[in-house]
Amino acid sequence: MLSRVAESVYWMSRYIERAENVARVVGVNLKLEIDLSGIAEEQWDPMVQVGGGHADFRGRYDGPSRANVIEFLTFDRQNPNSVVSCVAAARENARTVREIISSEMWGEINDFYLSVTAPDARDRVRRDAAEFFQQVQRTSHLVEGTKNETMEHGEAWHFTRLGRYLERADQTSRILDVKYFLLLPSAADVGRPVDDIQWSALLRSTSGFEAYRRTFGLVSRESVVAFLLFDRQFPRSVHHCVTRAQVSLHEITGTPLRRFGNEAEQQLGRLVAELDYSDPGDAIARGLHQVIDGLQHRFNQVGEAITATFFRVV
Repeated sequence: MLSRVAESVYWMSRYIERAENVARVVGVNLKLEIDLSGIAEEQWDPMVQVGGGHADFRGRYDGPSRANVIEFLTFDRQNPNSVVSCVAAARENARTVREIISSEMWGEINDFYLSVTAPDARDRVRRDAAEFFQQVQRTSHLVEGTKNETMEHGEAWHFTRLGRYLERADQTSRILDVKYFLLLPSAADVGRPVDDIQWSALLRSTSGFEAYRRTFGLVSRESVVAFLLFDRQFPRSVHHCVTRAQVSLHEITGTPLRRFGNEAEQQLGRLVAELDYSDPGDAIARGLHQVIDGLQHRFNQVGEAITATFFRVV
């Protein structure tokens, strides 16, 4: 496969997953506004911080109001991580590989783009913001399902899975960081009803509330951390995502699992092994924010290694 094609399908999937997760991050506060009237309004600023666009936002907007943050995270073309920017980038990557993806998949991605850039998109957010962002998530699922049912499960398909799972692992860690480090900075609130509501909202933002309750029952900080970072079966846990990414990486290269033949396999293998033997209690004791920062640094290293190994071949 041409490196250009591999890079396009990889980033196509990463951008679709990123758009979905931006919608999930916004959904955290939309849910909190219902349960924590008067408190959640102060928590729109962390939504910007978690995406790494805080300086850009501060330079162009007059404050972290609900309307400003939603505009920045959803429609702002100057923000490369907004929903519209991500869907546009995914569509452009898909356009360049029309001969690789199915016509059905191209149609769904194109419809996704037309929906979020439609003239009435901002009006739809004003009328029912929760429904708009839920629709972004549903459309992402539709694109993924169409891909799985219409593309042959060969090299190109594994590159899409590699990109999607790495992006998902990174975004799950960021959503967790919003709650743990930014949304609740006061230790006095830990264990109070507001704390339980926020942890439950966090689980719902990852579509994991019911799965969590079946596994752990009552909501607690330690159990949520264990679930979102280390659970091996939940499809949005960090451990599950990097393990699935590793499988697809080795399907692409043909290298047996637990061995490596290039830097990408080495970096991702080390990350999987570290998560295999990590303990949620130790992560909290070490400082969860620091642990998540370390994970995000590792995700960046893996991404750089994938680029160097497959996309920048001389």
